[in-house]
Amino acid sequence: MKNISGLTITEHQNSKRIVNIQINDEILDKLIFPFNKFDITALEYKPFTRFTIAKSLDDLTSNKLSKLLNSIVRDRNTGCFIIGPKNISSKITDNFLVKLSTAIAHLIGNPNHDSMAGKYYARFHVKHEDKSDSYLRKAYINMDLHTDGTYVKEVTDWLLMTKIEEHNVEGGETAMLHLDDWEHCEDLFNDPISKQNFIWGSPKSKNIGYKVEHPIFSTDEKGRPNISYIDQFPEPQNMDQGNFLQKLSDGLEESKNKVITKLGAGSTIVANNYFWLHGRRPFKENKELSRELLRIRGSFFIN
Repeated sequence: MKNISGLTITEHQNSKRIVNIQINDEILDKLIFPFNKFDITALEYKPFTRFTIAKSLDDLTSNKLSKLLNSIVRDRNTGCFIIGPKNISSKITDNFLVKLSTAIAHLIGNPNHDSMAGKYYARFHVKHEDKSDSYLRKAYINMDLHTDGTYVKEVTDWLLMTKIEEHNVEGGETAMLHLDDWEHCEDLFNDPISKQNFIWGSPKSKNIGYKVEHPIFSTDEKGRPNISYIDQFPEPQNMDQGNFLQKLSDGLEESKNKVITKLGAGSTIVANNYFWLHGRRPFKENKELSRELLRIRGSFFIN
């Protein structure tokens, strides 16, 4: 692993493909002043301010952090990192985490407009009771493995998720699966139905008024499989498509090569959205359960 002053960089205990990056206090302390220059409203209304705080973070690592993050998330062999404060203290507020997440995202690329939230990021709670129309907030149901951006026209190269806080939580671990580790990938990738156009819609809470068409599998520049799939949103048009989706879903959920990881509050996971799928295990029922997450997803800088 590379050695960068102010960061502790290690291999994830459950996967050689995931890199752990802990931000030491010496950097966190120096971020407080530049982060305080902008409130959250300024970040939402003035996009250039997001690049300003991203540069503040990168400068504190002699501009090595941006190179490291891009090298990880664009590399097929890795494609995923978990980053966050090494020590959680009172100065790591929810506003600080929104700014840190914003800075990390803007070292990688341009966020998409999140139609669900109406801004470049979304914050949402998972609680004991829920009336939503999506698995996103259903605490006691397994969130099956999927990629993001299946139902939008925007390019979705990467996904960032930050755990802002959680209370009274048991279970709810993050599940990840790299396509190259998936036992059934070759079989399903080579099925002609996987290359057919599927229709993708979304529930009302997503605030997307159109549908898109695209196949489940595509290939990268070296001919390796990429995937764009989520179980809730494809609208199969015939028996072949419906049965293929069931076979795909079963094959993903029974995989023995999922990486199960418990993310601590304050930590951020960033994954390449073409060859990493992500999901969440169910929580153990608790009326006081509360988890708040932040999501940013977007496209790589073209360079």
